[in-house]
Amino acid sequence: MGYGFIVFMLPAMFLALAATVYTQVTFARFSKRGSRSGVTGAQAAQLLLQSEGVQGVAIEPVSGFMTDHYDPSSHTLRLSPGVFQSSSLSAIGVACHEAGHALQHAGRYAPLALRSAMVPVAQIGSYAPYILLPLGFMFGSMPLIKLGIMLFAGVVLFTLITLPVEWNASARAKSLMVRSGIVAPEEASMAGQVLNAAFLTYVAGTVTALMTLLYYLMRAGLIGGRRR
Repeated sequence: MGYGFIVFMLPAMFLALAATVYTQVTFARFSKRGSRSGVTGAQAAQLLLQSEGVQGVAIEPVSGFMTDHYDPSSHTLRLSPGVFQSSSLSAIGVACHEAGHALQHAGRYAPLALRSAMVPVAQIGSYAPYILLPLGFMFGSMPLIKLGIMLFAGVVLFTLITLPVEWNASARAKSLMVRSGIVAPEEASMAGQVLNAAFLTYVAGTVTALMTLLYYLMRAGLIGGRRR
């Protein structure tokens, strides 16, 4: 699967790389623009949650770059150092986006609940196919191949469900950070650019997953002719 897989996946790999670079460049660009309010990312997330009456969400720092996330199992919003402590428009945009996930959880947003339920499936599908599929192709075992493909299809479904979840969180952030007075209207568009760039990485991830699944199906001969 080595060389043929790489050639087949080149467009998706290029898209993923371009999306990642664009996100990093955009984040760095607006990291140099401080907000008029002067609030940090952590404070912005807290203000946004308070404005919507959501309580009981812990906000804490986490190490790494762009490791920001909301953990629905513990009601905890974790922000990277460049977001937690910074008052830049990039930091505020990212923090408010993650707060948007907390709002989704509080409002029982169905796609978020579905994505959370699928986490175990995605975790298994993220490594098991890379064991089952090589073994299946090596020994010509169609049951192993089909099982590997089915597990990876769970990963693809997870990435597809992630798209509306991330888009909705950003939409909430863009609207509420202005309404809550965290940023001025003219600043919101700049903070929003960071969120738009980050969303492209999820789109690229979904395209990559879909292309990988297509390759496996073609390689197994389940679509497009005989198995090779």
